[in-house]
Amino acid sequence: MDKIQNIRIEAYDYDLPDERIAKFPLVQRDTSKLLVYKEGVIREDVFHHLDDYLPEHSLLVFNNTKVIQARMIFQKETGAQIEIFCLEPRVPADYNQSFIQNKTCSWLCLVGNAKRWKEGKLKKTIHDPHFPTPEDGNIDLYAEKLESHGETHLIRFSWNRPDISFAEILDICGELPIPPYLNRKTEEEDKQTYQTVYSKIKGSVAAPTAGLHFTEEVFELLRDKHIDMEELTLHVGAGTFKPVKSETISDHVMHSECFTIQSSTIEQLLEKQGAVVAVGTTSVRTLESLYYLGGMLEKNPDIPLEQLEVTQWMPYENENNKLTAKEALRHILLYLQKKGLSSLTAHTQILIAPGYEFKIVKGIITNFHQPKSTLLLLISAFLKGDWKNVYDYALAHDFRFLSYGDSSLLF
Repeated sequence: MDKIQNIRIEAYDYDLPDERIAKFPLVQRDTSKLLVYKEGVIREDVFHHLDDYLPEHSLLVFNNTKVIQARMIFQKETGAQIEIFCLEPRVPADYNQSFIQNKTCSWLCLVGNAKRWKEGKLKKTIHDPHFPTPEDGNIDLYAEKLESHGETHLIRFSWNRPDISFAEILDICGELPIPPYLNRKTEEEDKQTYQTVYSKIKGSVAAPTAGLHFTEEVFELLRDKHIDMEELTLHVGAGTFKPVKSETISDHVMHSECFTIQSSTIEQLLEKQGAVVAVGTTSVRTLESLYYLGGMLEKNPDIPLEQLEVTQWMPYENENNKLTAKEALRHILLYLQKKGLSSLTAHTQILIAPGYEFKIVKGIITNFHQPKSTLLLLISAFLKGDWKNVYDYALAHDFRFLSYGDSSLLF
């Protein structure tokens, strides 16, 4: 494990000029460029032709999370603006339960300009667009800081309209949080373009951007080629944009994220061993985490569901790599069957870095990632260190980078 932890992040830096960062998406999603890497050979095409490069009967796995309008701006009586960025629910902790609350709920949040908000409640009066006049449709929203833990704060929200849910509060007064490296304000179009066409389950503060290239036309071509498709849900946290600031990755703390996967999808993974292609790094992290959860269940088949979590360094402890992928998946299915559950919900903090051995994922569809990021470490691990050739090619051939940029298919 020491060898992994001593990886120096400087080795995963590259020069990314600002003009190579795509500030806006293409008008037609599937006309983005596609870099294909297989056995060290690189070629390029357009995303619309993705089906040409996937073996028949492959299994594509998508993250169907939906980005919420997680950023809210409050103004104090002094005029100071306080930005509250909702990260994940705490009371209630379940996303769906939190969204349907009609009086109050508490979320773990980032707070901008926090030093100007020492105490007291913040108030924001907003107008419900379903009402014709402000007199009829005003909503008074309050925010109260309960606890602080370093960069994050526990914030309790409350409002005066029991006919309005917290999901509607966010829709009415929240702002879609596009990535900070775009260096621009959110525009109305982002509400559509920064969501995948298959997004369903609200909860992310960032889009699983590899999926932004898919269109119904692409799905039709995939179905024609008998490509199977499954979905899972991992709500992407703000930590996805967190650069590695320490010299070695040993001091970098990964964010923990909640995911849900259906037992029927796990059955498909069993059937399709060797043919699984993950759409996006969030899908990769979820699928690879299943292996280690299966190992936990082999050792302790009666472990409580809430204790199922893959920690950051778990993959690099030798005793956690003794099962086959099939055995690990079967342990999960047996556990769900005993519990009478049709899906698995767990947490993962997994860090995939060079030296990691992939257990389930055989191919990845992904965009081009920031220098010195954990996502770039994941790509290097998958390509056995050959990431630089891929990124040099992309830079030399006018590929667009980051969330709204072009994509790659890696084998």
